Amino acid sequence: MDACFSTKVTEEMLRKFLEISGDVNPLHNDENYARSFGYPSRVVYGMLTASFYSTLAGVYLPGERCLLYEVDSLFASPVFVGDTLRVYGKVEKVDTEKKFVRIKTRITNQEGTLVSRGSIVAGVRDDGT
Repeated sequence: MDACFSTKVTEEMLRKFLEISGDVNPLHNDENYARSFGYPSRVVYGMLTASFYSTLAGVYLPGERCLLYEVDSLFASPVFVGDTLRVYGKVEKVDTEKKFVRIKTRITNQEGTLVSRGSIVAGVRDDGT
């Protein structure tokens, strides 16, 4: 079983993440500062990128009956406002006794560059519980 979806990272997402997290690191919020470190523009928060793993599990795989137990995320390349991300997951293990799944994950940008990889462990509720 596998699933994927795409999403475009917007300026509004970056602004809302700043409001929610309080992370004022200038690498994410100051164009000139980011450029002084060799980036073409501000770098999107890694945790914003990783938050799409929650969408993958809660909406697509396994879906609405899941509860995240664990998310492991490694950041391979920076993400920038305007990037279109492809979020992909594939079930590696199903434990019917303990009612959880392990999902191998990856996120690539519009150029096919890997920006994140990791895994998810999600509990899966029975119908009606």
